[in-house]
Amino acid sequence: MPVLYIYVLNTLADWEIGNLTAEVNSRRFFKHDAPAYKIRFAGSTLESVKTMGGISITPDCLIREIIPHAGDILVLPGADTWNDTENAAAVVAANRFLEEEKTTVAAICGATTALAGAGLLDNRPHTSNGVGFLDMFVPTYRGKEYYADELSVNDGNLITAGSAGGLLFAKQILKNMDVMSDDALNAWYEYFKTGDAGAFFRLMGAVQT
Repeated sequence: MPVLYIYVLNTLADWEIGNLTAEVNSRRFFKHDAPAYKIRFAGSTLESVKTMGGISITPDCLIREIIPHAGDILVLPGADTWNDTENAAAVVAANRFLEEEKTTVAAICGATTALAGAGLLDNRPHTSNGVGFLDMFVPTYRGKEYYADELSVNDGNLITAGSAGGLLFAKQILKNMDVMSDDALNAWYEYFKTGDAGAFFRLMGAVQT
């Protein structure tokens, strides 16, 4: 069974992963034959962390012990604490995932600074919290020519986003997971982006076919 690993750290930005975890856990719009992903929270320790919204999350496993397998996804949410040395193991894990052909790393907001600091964005299309953000926070950043001023960028097994791109970030991860039909995924994104009732009914129709 493939695993959706979510790295948890103090001050984790709750909203950046909410759309993703809700759909993976509920499977409400998934294809009938969609792979059964398991969600596991990974931490630098097994001690509970507190999100930006004040929610306590207890890790299921240690980030340093993860061995990636085909289909696995590693999500690195944003937080105000990415500079803490205890998060170095998450960057090592991300590099391990990126070395595999059939696993994905998805980093949003502050997590992109951690990847940039390790040189993992130097040669790949990516985005973050706006032009100049990575230059400002990562003196060693060398990937400016690959930066795209978009809400989220999908470069195969690397997905990046800024803090305002959580919905598109979720869509691109779900796309890589291959758990929703294209029609359902596009209608899902349109509905939650715009609130258009027509998109909702297209979503319902796509799920029932």
